[in-house]
Amino acid sequence: MSDTCSNVQGYVDPNWPRPDDDGSSCIIIYGYVPSFALGVLGVVLFTTALVAHSYLLSRYRTWYFSTVIVGTVMEIIGYIFRILASKKNPYSVAYFVGQYFCIVVAPVFYSAAIYTLITPMTKRIGREYAPLSPKVILWTFIICDIIATTIQMTGAGLIGRAYSDGKDPTTPNNILLAGLAFQVFSFAVFIFCLLFFLVRSRNTTDRHFKIFSTAVLVATLAVYLRTCIRLAETAEGLLEFLSTHEAIFGCLEFLPIVIAVYIFVYWHPGRWLGSESIHKKTGKSELEVSQLPR
Repeated sequence: MSDTCSNVQGYVDPNWPRPDDDGSSCIIIYGYVPSFALGVLGVVLFTTALVAHSYLLSRYRTWYFSTVIVGTVMEIIGYIFRILASKKNPYSVAYFVGQYFCIVVAPVFYSAAIYTLITPMTKRIGREYAPLSPKVILWTFIICDIIATTIQMTGAGLIGRAYSDGKDPTTPNNILLAGLAFQVFSFAVFIFCLLFFLVRSRNTTDRHFKIFSTAVLVATLAVYLRTCIRLAETAEGLLEFLSTHEAIFGCLEFLPIVIAVYIFVYWHPGRWLGSESIHKKTGKSELEVSQLPR
């Protein structure tokens, strides 16, 4: 090991010598060698979800929900990087930054998709039950997501640069922390708006809508749980307990996002709220259209 790495504290796998190249960190930044099995499972599950969501998007033309596709592609790329790290080089800064960036930012696109559901849900039930107009709610939280994503992307990129240059990553980590904190706050406000809408409209909705809204709420809370865990991990600091145990990553990062993505495979808004073309022609959901007298 070079003199540059001699004083660096962190995890080094005794069974995996550090490659002598400029693209490798002095330590394994994950705090462990990433699991190959978890990486493959991530690629398989998110690829399957991508195929399903692409089909549903094309069938129902719910273009407002297309950010789910972007988020799922990013998840796939993130887990491919984890596979590469597990098999080729766990010290690689490029692999770490690639998976970190994709997996941290991807859920922002899922939350953006959830924000868009307020509009068709409000059209279905009635504007009077929402705390604000659907457009105000949508664009307020989309802008919040853009701000949070920009800050997180900046922080994640600077963290990789700091590790690559052997510098202290504390300041970049604080930038990432600010982006996550802002996202947690804005998402909490959205959840309040969603609950306000669902509680006020509970006596006027049919069984199908109640089932769908419950699924939306569960998926929303799953994404929010993951965001809170990322905030706690970043606040604790890099190379600390939360970020260096893959079991925590698997249970509180990987699993909640998988749950949210697959909830929307079955409870897809196109199936439960209707496609855009159906709304434009009849103002009714696909389920309501199927129940019309023929």
